[in-house]
Amino acid sequence: MWQTIRSSIFSRHSHQHAYAAIVLSGGYEEAGDQGRFRVEAGDIVLHERFEAHINRFSDSGAVVFNLPLPVGRSFLPGVANVPDLDSIIQTAETDQAQAAGLLLSTATARKAVYADWPDELAASLIQYPSLSLSRWGEMNGLTPWAISRGFMQVFGLSPSAFRARARSRQAWKAIASSEAPLVQIATDLGFSDQPHMTRSVKRMTGVGPQAWRAAANRFKTN
Repeated sequence: MWQTIRSSIFSRHSHQHAYAAIVLSGGYEEAGDQGRFRVEAGDIVLHERFEAHINRFSDSGAVVFNLPLPVGRSFLPGVANVPDLDSIIQTAETDQAQAAGLLLSTATARKAVYADWPDELAASLIQYPSLSLSRWGEMNGLTPWAISRGFMQVFGLSPSAFRARARSRQAWKAIASSEAPLVQIATDLGFSDQPHMTRSVKRMTGVGPQAWRAAANRFKTN
């Protein structure tokens, strides 16, 4: 749970489970599936399952407390703050589940700040995963080459790959939270067909849509 980091960068990696990264000292930049954040002591980064990101640390490094978050509990991913961070840390030392509940019930999301066009493009792709990159480039006076190179430098993958992950995340959430037929979800989110969505979701989560739908139905029944 406690993590002291002195490396300058953690290359792009993914996490299987939801968790909160509580920054106790130092600071870092995180660029991933939820956009790019710059955090310092007192900030909390809430991560959903299967998120991938890069971390770039300041010269002083950082000390981070990683708190697992409960399965099935909804929350807004991104940077947040709480009024009594010490209480959450103290509670987590004896009861992680209680600490997680306290954190999620008192957390206040911080408004996103876009430093430059890669941040703006990432936010657009997260909201609209069928966004045309060429059209976006024309509207913002950027060539396809400039978009690809600049975005890759920040997020560690191409804009098209980022868009594909955003679409897969939306599909995974829709499969687990709605009763809509899988073929309809695939069509609504811009997949070429249902098998395309199946491959994308399974590549990201390790499990196909049918299994996620069955798991969601069991959870609702219980």
